Formats: sequence, structure tokens, C-alpha cells
Amino acid sequence: MRIPSVLAVLALSAGPLTVSPGVSAAAATLPAGVRSFESVNQPGSYVRHQESLGRLTPVTAGSSQQTKLDATFTVVNGLASPSCYSLQTRNGLFLRHRDWRLRVDANTGDSAFRADATFCPQDGSVAGSLSLSSYNYPARRIRHRDSGLWLDTYQDSPNFRADSSFRLKSPWAPKVNKGPVVPGLFADPHLTSFNGRYYLYPTTDGYASWSGTYYKAFSSTDLVNWTDHGVILDHGPDVSWADNSAWAPAVAAKNGSYYLYFSGGLARGDTSKHIGVAVADSPTGPFRDALGRPLIRSGQYTGQAIDPMVFTDDDGQSYLYWGQGAARVVPLNPDMVSFDPARVRVITPPGYNEAAFVLKRNDIYYFMWSENDTRSEDYRVAYATGPTPLGPWTKRGIVLQKRLGAGIKGPGHHSVVRAPGTDTWHIAYHRFAIPAGNGTNREVAIDRMEFNADGTIRPVVPTP
Repeated sequence: MRIPSVLAVLALSAGPLTVSPGVSAAAATLPAGVRSFESVNQPGSYVRHQESLGRLTPVTAGSSQQTKLDATFTVVNGLASPSCYSLQTRNGLFLRHRDWRLRVDANTGDSAFRADATFCPQDGSVAGSLSLSSYNYPARRIRHRDSGLWLDTYQDSPNFRADSSFRLKSPWAPKVNKGPVVPGLFADPHLTSFNGRYYLYPTTDGYASWSGTYYKAFSSTDLVNWTDHGVILDHGPDVSWADNSAWAPAVAAKNGSYYLYFSGGLARGDTSKHIGVAVADSPTGPFRDALGRPLIRSGQYTGQAIDPMVFTDDDGQSYLYWGQGAARVVPLNPDMVSFDPARVRVITPPGYNEAAFVLKRNDIYYFMWSENDTRSEDYRVAYATGPTPLGPWTKRGIVLQKRLGAGIKGPGHHSVVRAPGTDTWHIAYHRFAIPAGNGTNREVAIDRMEFNADGTIRPVVPTP
């Protein structure tokens, strides 16, 4: 079960992910994005990492580029709690405390590291400043002492308050790459549109064994600027039959409601995975478990019961696709939460591993999937075409694969959306976080996806 937030009142329930450069954060808030942190009582000195240790040192326009990089952090979703935050360095490490000393390390994904690398904002000593308390030791705050950064027990004194207060500033080393779309570690993105607005539903990543417990929703009008709508479903309090492995959500609209299909696991140590469905009145939730039990249970069919996806055809019929190792499809009943088991069909194409996705364009159905393992840099997206949502399918080739020259590894588990009223298509996918990611430290990117005159898909060149 996820540890309860110590600052639930600071949930990111609304508000843009980006803030204009140079605008300081309001007290006790910490907007996501690339930032630098200036000391309140030592103006011109900034939080930075040097030889793995957190320090407070002067930074100026004449400082070396490496110093500027070391003094730049990306504020991301809290590794231990979505109500707090983590600070990621430009080389992909995370600021964390160890033996009360602040340092930077690679995210191991275990619960101890995630807690050590999560901080919650408090009011700073002066207007417009903030202080960062430890998620797992809330009585302690980050402060500078003898040029080092330490996690010390809070003291209600002017000196301590000043030593532990910082102003958010424009980053010394601004972000130059296009991706990721939303700051932080997310994977398995489901990108769709409702009522002229785009919605993104990813897996929350950065957990060892992919043991995350909750889903967030993001929305945008332009696929560039995203609003974080906070947690929309949490396996801990919201799902009686699952408490971890919150994987690969997909959302569909029908009957005036929104249906969230998701994968879930039971108590830790049990590797069984099941597929559930939740329902809400809004695309941003909150969602509630529609059945109080799995829609598809582990072992009910061969292959792992994960990665649900729903495609709705022009006639209004919706189809549920799922499975790792074996791909299956079944027409959903009108209630969107049941189906006739006798109508389940196996449609596994050559090379299929997981992450089925279906779309329709010009009366051609496209069945897409991910090949290889998500922990491999060779994870990639392939596709086939067919005359119906059930196939038969003819494999066409690879749509998306690694681009090592740009540092892109393991791009896969995608979704596709068409810009409303156009023939413009976009593909969302995850990849190893650049530059220090791996199969459990992934990030979400979006690129254009284009078609040839004969209806085949042009290979997508992933952008950094």
C-alpha cells in the first residue's frame, strides 16, 4: 500500500505544468518543470550537486556550463507521493538524503529511495520563498550549513528559517530537448481526446518491479502545455481487489460516462495480474471501481492479463483488447463493463509481446503492438492492417524503434490520437528517461505519425 501523504492538502489537482520563466513560486507550492533554487539569505548562491553531494555555491552568468547544469533541477511528481515532489538533475539523478546529507543518486525504485528523494513544500522565511521538508521525516527540512546541504530538524529560529528557505528562479541551464511531455517518470501512455481536448493517462513509473499504486490524468489543448489533474484512481483506497501494479490505463467514453480500464496486482509477492474497470462522470475522475472485482482474472485466459485497450468503431460497437504473450479481443456489451466469454478471440501476430492498440483510418483497421521486453533498448512498435476490428491481420512492419544517436532507447507501449476534425495523427509512447533511464525509469514523449498514400504508416523518427 502507498504511504499516505503528509501534505495531502498540496495535491496537484489543477494548474499548468509550466510557469513563465523568472516567476517565483507562491508560498508552499512547487510548480513542475525546470528550475534553479536560490538561497534567501545568501543571494547569488544556488542549490547544486558537486561530486554527488548537495551544496550551496555561487552561480553567475560567468560560471562554467557544468556549474550551471549542476545548479539546475527538474521538479517532478514525487517519487513517494503525488502530493509532494522530487528534484531530478540534468544528468537524470535525484536529490535525496542519506545519513542526513543531501546527495544525488540514481533512482533504484525501492520504497526507501523514493521516500528519501521526496520533499514537501512549506512556507519560506520571506514572501515568495519556500522550504522543503522531508517526506519520510517531516520534522526535518533541507538547509544549508557550512556550504553543504543537510536534512536537519526544524528549529523555530530566524537563522534556521533563513538557512532552509529558497526562491525558485529561472533555470541556469534551460531545457533544450522537446521531451518528455510531462516532467517526471511515467510510462504506458494512453493519449485520447474528448470534447476537443486531449487527455493523457500514463502509468506512474520509477518503482522497482513496476509496483506503483495510482494513476494521474493530464490534459492539453495543444499537446505541449499540460494541466495535471492529480490522482484519478488509487489502488490503495479505491480498489478492493488490488493494491499495486497500477499499469497501463486506457479510457473510453460512452453512455455519458468515462471508463478506465487498468491492470492491478494483489499483495506484494503475488505476481498475479488482473484487469479491472472503473467509471467516472468526468475524464479527470475521480474514478470508482465499477465491479468490485476484476473484469478479467489472472489465469482466466493464457498469457498475462495486462494492457487493456478499447477501440470503438463507427457503428458504436466497442472492443476490448488485452494481453501479454497472447493478444485477445472481445466485443464489449453496451454497459462497457461486461462481455460474452464465448466471443473472445485470439489474434496474436508474429512478434507480439504486449500493448495492443487499434485505430481506423479510411476504412482500414490498424492493429499495433510492442515487441521485445520493456527493459530492453530494443523495445519497439510494430503494426498490421486488416478489414475488421477482429482482423484477419497482415503484418506491415515497424513503426517506432530506438535511435541511439539521440540517446533514445526502448520506445514503445504507445497510443495514437487524431487531431479532431483533421487527418493529423500523433503517437504517444514511453522510452528510457534521457539520459539515465532504464526499464523502470521511463518518460513519455509524443511525435507526429504520418501515412503513405497507400495507407501504410511511415516509420516515426523519435525526437529527443
